[in-house]
Amino acid sequence: MATPPESLSPPPAEEKEEEARGLLYEAYNELQGLAVELGGAAAPAPAVVVVGHQTDGKSALVEALMGFQFNHVGGGTKTRRPVALHLRFNPRCHVPHCRLLAGSGVGDDEDEEAGVVGRAMPLADIQAYIEAENMRLENDPSQFSEKEIIIRIDYKHCPNLTIIDTPGLILPAPGHKNRVLQSQACAVEALVRAKIKHKETIILCLEDCSDWSNATTRRVVMQVDPDLARTVLVSTKLDTKILQFARASDVEVFLHPPTCVLDGSLLGDSPFFTSVPSGRVGSCHEAVFRSNEEFKKSISLRELEDIASLEDKLGRGLTKEEKNRIGVSNLRLFLEELLKKRYIESVPLIIPLLEKEHRGATRKLREVAQEISDLDEAKMKEKARLFHDSFLSKLSLLLKGMVVAPPDRFGETLINERINGGTFTGSENFLIPNKLMPNAGMRLYGGAQYHRAMAEFRLVVGSIKCPPITREEIVNACGVEDIHDGTNYSRTACVIAVAKARDTFEPYLHQLGFRLLYIMKRLIPISAFLLEKDGDNCSSHNVLVKRVQAAFDRFAESTEQSCCERCMEDLLSTTRYVTWSLHNKNRAGLRHFFDSFVAQEQLSVNTLTAHSTGLHEQSSGLNDNKQDRPKGDLKSSNSSESNSPTVASETRLVDLLDSTLWNRRLAPSSERLVYALVHQIFHGIKEHFLVTTELKVSLQ
Repeated sequence: MATPPESLSPPPAEEKEEEARGLLYEAYNELQGLAVELGGAAAPAPAVVVVGHQTDGKSALVEALMGFQFNHVGGGTKTRRPVALHLRFNPRCHVPHCRLLAGSGVGDDEDEEAGVVGRAMPLADIQAYIEAENMRLENDPSQFSEKEIIIRIDYKHCPNLTIIDTPGLILPAPGHKNRVLQSQACAVEALVRAKIKHKETIILCLEDCSDWSNATTRRVVMQVDPDLARTVLVSTKLDTKILQFARASDVEVFLHPPTCVLDGSLLGDSPFFTSVPSGRVGSCHEAVFRSNEEFKKSISLRELEDIASLEDKLGRGLTKEEKNRIGVSNLRLFLEELLKKRYIESVPLIIPLLEKEHRGATRKLREVAQEISDLDEAKMKEKARLFHDSFLSKLSLLLKGMVVAPPDRFGETLINERINGGTFTGSENFLIPNKLMPNAGMRLYGGAQYHRAMAEFRLVVGSIKCPPITREEIVNACGVEDIHDGTNYSRTACVIAVAKARDTFEPYLHQLGFRLLYIMKRLIPISAFLLEKDGDNCSSHNVLVKRVQAAFDRFAESTEQSCCERCMEDLLSTTRYVTWSLHNKNRAGLRHFFDSFVAQEQLSVNTLTAHSTGLHEQSSGLNDNKQDRPKGDLKSSNSSESNSPTVASETRLVDLLDSTLWNRRLAPSSERLVYALVHQIFHGIKEHFLVTTELKVSLQ
């Protein structure tokens, strides 16, 4: 008989390859340990979840892959709790060293759990413990438990890997009398889906069938992995299936499933075929194998027998590719290569972390040595001065804009900024919706947050309309002149406009100062973070940082107060004296109002216009001696006589003055005139207030 192929424990001829794998596992162990020790996020060990129906041989296959027996194996439902095996490469363990970890509760028997959890246990005790748990759950109403039995195994012949043996899926019979079994089947299926849902998990899908069209286990697996991209398909109990084939063509279809049944996206491209010899390891009369070594040799012999049986059925020799799919050893080799690929892919994620920590530790060591040598007053003052300069440089960079500080940690959305820094609200409680504000949902800090606050200030203040004016306010603002008893409605409009503007805009000025002061004070922790990121030793001295923060807070508060005072001076000067060139920005709008205003009054003054025209002609007849009049008057008279529309316009203006400025009765026309003037003056004050405030805030 030919020499058995590689078993789970390699023969001497391949000790070098086994030693190379051991060195790979050991190196990866050290890398992971260093990454975790230095506070990094090391890549987790790959996990393989074994999924199959009852009696598919899941637990037996797991034992064959491990090379030693430890589980509860037999006919019917044996595995009633998931068994998680955390394998860890340990070159010093020539035999499996097992330990039951915390979290492997045994239901109500907590005293028993306290006696076994956390201590080393031989394989026989582990097997007895699992069997006892399965027997307990068999008599329990729930029948199954999703709580894992967690076992850590240190062994020189295993990689860093987690294998999870799940309870077997159930296909219950229909009918009301089988509702208990149907509910158990649903619970087991939900448990299995929860174990295989993680994207990093490798699924070992077992199918105990001779026709690939029957997707019994794949039906559940493909609910989580539709393309089987991370699923290794395994046909178990090959030795019993070979006997079922009568023709070579049936064997060909079984070994090479058509693409209409299994497409090429399957992990490993095609299924694996395994057989595990029956029998348990032990010294009793029922035991078939006296040691695990005999068990592994029997697995190797079974692979040779399966290959010979297949070649006899096919009438030809198996190709190398076909042989690589037969047997537990080839499945184990494929999984090891898959793990090796995962290890290599995760190394680039760990190495930069270690290099960064090494550079940081080296730099800190040099800085500590330098700091010890510089412990004198003059050098400490110099270091404080350098820290002060660095702090100011970081403040400047934050205001100019940078992306080093993480926005998710230091940024603020507009909603949070309004909550912490106040909102721009006036007497009408007007608030700009977030959707109208640019970058409202972005987490900003520094100069970007300042610009967003100023944009909101401009938008809020710019959308303010002149407050309503009552007739009583207009009458009270008219008063009595010192040189005539007429009504100066331009003065009335100025008095009302400046009072309204001062009361309206002053609250916004203080709200802007409070908001910008809050934004500036937020720069302190961000600057400290940037200094610490750059490796500034002084940034870790809390006393020094607090002193600098207190000084900056005082500076920011004094600057805000000074800026508000200057802006308030501008507002007071703008509302103390009205300059028409400054306050009446929209002259075209005002002219349009007056034109429409005069047009509305035209119908009411037509009779007075005709009477005024007659008086004008009589006055001209008294001086019909053209020689006594100057030439300029003569030309003017001729022009007036020839341009009657101009005369009518002047007459309408006189009538307008008579009904407004020379009449103290507040007519609707006078009221509309005051409204127009107040709105124009208010608009001019608002524009000037926005420009001067933004200019002074920016210069500060």
